Amino acid sequence: MRITARFKAPATTFALLPALLLGVVGCSSGTDAAAPAKSPDPKGSAAAAPSGAPGPAASPAPKAKDARLERSALEQGDLPGYQVSAQGKNPSAPTGQPQADKKACQPLADIMGDKPDPAAHETVNRGIGSQKQVGLAVSASVSSYDESDAKKVVSRLREAVAACGSGFTATVQKQTGTYRDVKAVPFRTAGDESVSWTTTAAAEGVSAQVHVVVVREGSSVVRLMALNVAAAGQKAAVPQEVADKQLEKVRKAG
Repeated sequence: MRITARFKAPATTFALLPALLLGVVGCSSGTDAAAPAKSPDPKGSAAAAPSGAPGPAASPAPKAKDARLERSALEQGDLPGYQVSAQGKNPSAPTGQPQADKKACQPLADIMGDKPDPAAHETVNRGIGSQKQVGLAVSASVSSYDESDAKKVVSRLREAVAACGSGFTATVQKQTGTYRDVKAVPFRTAGDESVSWTTTAAAEGVSAQVHVVVVREGSSVVRLMALNVAAAGQKAAVPQEVADKQLEKVRKAG
């Protein structure tokens, strides 16, 4: 099943929350059936070219995925009471790293991008919809780094949260939004170190309360973002059980 969106804000509203714009973002208590699988393309590799005829040019081999990172990612069934999806980003979501108007706030803009930080080697994303709290949507990602770079991610975020309380503006693919009232908030994690904050993301006259938690476990960085898509103005919090399970999987993956 695919969890459907109920919150009908313009795409630009969440332009700066691309990691939340997964197939299940906009989760609600309602569900709909998954799209039927596509039939094999009769013109694909199964339909070989006639003997002696030139075949299509070979596609480049896909980049090998980090097996440890894949094992770290949450899967359906890991969290009772939640729907977990590995679907890709909403095609209307912009791609890349948002650029902040204040240099000190760039780490906070980066964390909303395709990767938590440009130094990440690889990132896997999951969309999580709560079946307990209507409208609660969580984006969970795990990124691999050199450990020294992973440490810098958390350090820079702490500095940015302290420096950017009054807010900042960020732009990605010519779409601009603002983050207001950046506030550090406590959040317990079992990782090596972490930082947690809340902010209000706004664009085109619509705003959403967002909670972000970033945790380092060795050379891995976990990014968790939550908002209530049924009532975007309401405060949302990353569920403790989601954070705990995600960190547990990172540790078990080695």
